[in-house]
Amino acid sequence: MPELPEVETMRRGILGVVGATITGIRRPVCKVRPIVISPPLRVFRRRVVGSTITRIDRRGKRLLVWVGETQAIVFEPRMAGLVLLADPPTRAHLRFRADLRDGDVPHLWYWDRRGLGSVRLLTRDEIEQQLGPPRLGPDALTVDAELLRARLGRRGTPIKVALLDQSAVAGIGNLYASEILHEARIDPRVKCHTLVTHHWRRLAESVVRTLQEAIRCEGSTLADGTYRTALNKSGGYQNRHRVYGRAGQICAACGRDRILRIVQAQRSTFFCPTCQAAETSDTRRGRERKTTP
Repeated sequence: MPELPEVETMRRGILGVVGATITGIRRPVCKVRPIVISPPLRVFRRRVVGSTITRIDRRGKRLLVWVGETQAIVFEPRMAGLVLLADPPTRAHLRFRADLRDGDVPHLWYWDRRGLGSVRLLTRDEIEQQLGPPRLGPDALTVDAELLRARLGRRGTPIKVALLDQSAVAGIGNLYASEILHEARIDPRVKCHTLVTHHWRRLAESVVRTLQEAIRCEGSTLADGTYRTALNKSGGYQNRHRVYGRAGQICAACGRDRILRIVQAQRSTFFCPTCQAAETSDTRRGRERKTTP
């Protein structure tokens, strides 16, 4: 967290700053773990103060606030960062503030409770070097079955772990990987190279459908309450989670089995052993023959 739906919600939430002029850059006094702000503040100010914000983009889980056409302020929220227009959840964890004029809001804030995120001013060339291929794969909202299979299909890793690789597909994190796989009825432990045509088709449809629905709900605010929208409101998709954080509860889809929690690549995975039952090799081969022209 935040993942693609939360960062896309942030992007949409701060569109009102487009057209505003940056009048100042501040690093609020913060007594907890400092974050990376690059370049040094005096250089940062020299490069952006007096410039106009021209557009807001997203690259995977990062937010780009373009200042003119040749550079952008890149916010990487990591585990607990927020880009806000309204007052932040606490004053103690404010990390960065841009002062604005000629717009609807006076400030753009970056807040980070855990201090794992960063704020960097990058040129267009630096953005392509650091946030383009091969470091970041295609955006998860743009995938189809052929693309997923081409980028993941030869791997011997479990499909859940592979979906978290940002160089393969950008934007999917731990929470939505579990939700996507449940919706696609695919066991998270299944190795990528064992999936066949109909699996990739279901998976691609689930990726786009799940992420779009989460965006419509403005992301997921979990029990710790950390994630907030740009106006400091809770998201709503947590109320639609099918498996994430629901270990031990009866699956709402099948109504028969309980959600299991396992650990994959040091991350929690949640799934329903009935809805996502792994198929046998013979069954997979038989279906592949039927679906292959």
